[in-house]
Amino acid sequence: MSIYVGNLSYEVTEADLTTVFTEYGSVKRIHLPVDRETGRMRGFGFVEMGAEPEEAAAIEALDGAEWMGRDLKVNKAKPRENRGNSFGGGRKNNGFSRSY
Repeated sequence: MSIYVGNLSYEVTEADLTTVFTEYGSVKRIHLPVDRETGRMRGFGFVEMGAEPEEAAAIEALDGAEWMGRDLKVNKAKPRENRGNSFGGGRKNNGFSRSY
């Protein structure tokens, strides 16, 4: 299981999150996605902890807590959706063909 942490400051680091979450147990992994074009942090991240009770305690304690000037959004991460390829404008072939 993984924890979603939203509304993060753009200045937050993996070390910052590790420090906060180790108060509730062992942190196995932290992932802070960055924008491909700007290289800037996207304002959310994921934390994986050693055991489910540790994750539950962290979620309970940190959801809605103010940290680095922001109110955190902390909950169980949802499985990543399969969004298909990222090419084009999202149009799907509906079985019709066009001839020009």
